[in-house]
Amino acid sequence: MISKWPKILPALTAEQQARNHEFMRLWHEELAGRSRYGAVERFNHLFPVRHSRPGFRTTLEIGAGLGEHLEYEKLTPEQEANYYCNEYRENMAAQIRQRFPRVQTVVGDCQQRMDFADGFFDRILAVHVLEHLPNLPACIAELHRLINKENGRLLIVIPTEGSPAYGLARRLSAQRLWYRHFTAPYVEFYGREHINLVPEILEELHPYFTIERRTCFPLPFLPFVFCNLVIGLSLVPRQPALPRR
Repeated sequence: MISKWPKILPALTAEQQARNHEFMRLWHEELAGRSRYGAVERFNHLFPVRHSRPGFRTTLEIGAGLGEHLEYEKLTPEQEANYYCNEYRENMAAQIRQRFPRVQTVVGDCQQRMDFADGFFDRILAVHVLEHLPNLPACIAELHRLINKENGRLLIVIPTEGSPAYGLARRLSAQRLWYRHFTAPYVEFYGREHINLVPEILEELHPYFTIERRTCFPLPFLPFVFCNLVIGLSLVPRQPALPRR
């Protein structure tokens, strides 16, 4: 699959941008508060926890949302002090600071160079993030720069966007929430969010990381995109990275 990067999205008006940020906040609150999403949310957040290497010290979580993932972690005081939440939206980063004052919250774009030394992080988490990024290759290259090449792990969860299972789930969940709050067409939000499909994400990861473990949900015994909702990946950094095609 050949993709053109960065992907160019239509500009938003100030009103559309505000609506976009507000819906993202509402959706994260919906996920955290509704028991009907419990099974998939447990997979989303427990996959990185269960497949983290013992003894990690530093963590970077990109696209940390409202800090929901932290509810699933069992961190030592040192690990908590060295846990960095990266979030693009200031309105959501403010809630992380309020809820989890002992972690480090950093507002910024994970598609750009971040203010950390090479190999600073033992563990990097990306839970439902990579599918959103117009410049996905830039983000993955930066994560590779930041990760400890000796024993670091990149732990990601991505949706099976484009699959029949995921399309149905979206119509019954996020789309309904949108129309409870807004009259603008849902495509205004969704058409610029899940812009990267599973094959594209895997292709961009390949030069920088090897897959250590891959698990699908809800049908791990049928490891195919069409019948599952999400895929969890544990990845080991290549050293050095492969040449890009």
